[in-house]
Amino acid sequence: MTQIHFQPAGIPAQRPYTPVTCQRSGYRVQFLQGQPMGRLFGFVGLVAALAVGMYIYSRDIQSTSATTGTNNPKAAVDITGVRMDLMSIAQAERGYFATENKYASLDELISSHSITINRQRPPYTYEVETSSGGFRVVATRSSDDASGLPAQMSVDENMEFNQSQ
Repeated sequence: MTQIHFQPAGIPAQRPYTPVTCQRSGYRVQFLQGQPMGRLFGFVGLVAALAVGMYIYSRDIQSTSATTGTNNPKAAVDITGVRMDLMSIAQAERGYFATENKYASLDELISSHSITINRQRPPYTYEVETSSGGFRVVATRSSDDASGLPAQMSVDENMEFNQSQ
């Protein structure tokens, strides 16, 4: 005779159950009071899934800092801030072009209240190079440090980033 063990959903495990035999198929169904091994395997599975998730997250963080050229967390934050500033200046430049049909210098963008960004984020200073056909926003590092920060980062009218050591 084949036995099937299961705990019905929604019924408390403390209540005792008696075995039930199905006459037609010959199977005996026995209701059990609890399954501590199932709970243990569920907990172990949860811990394993969390470990795999943390491993993937740590590898992602390492690859992100590797693409910025540094493994220094402060430098990665500085680079991210500078890239966000460059993006904001470039978007303001595109908006200015849409309304005025010309590109503006950084001073014109600040005086027209198109942006509220400072001219620098230490150790970088910003400038805008304009021409009749486009612009380039450049962030230049002012100090010669070996922290792994790029010497210059820029973005153009196509929103393409470039950096140089």
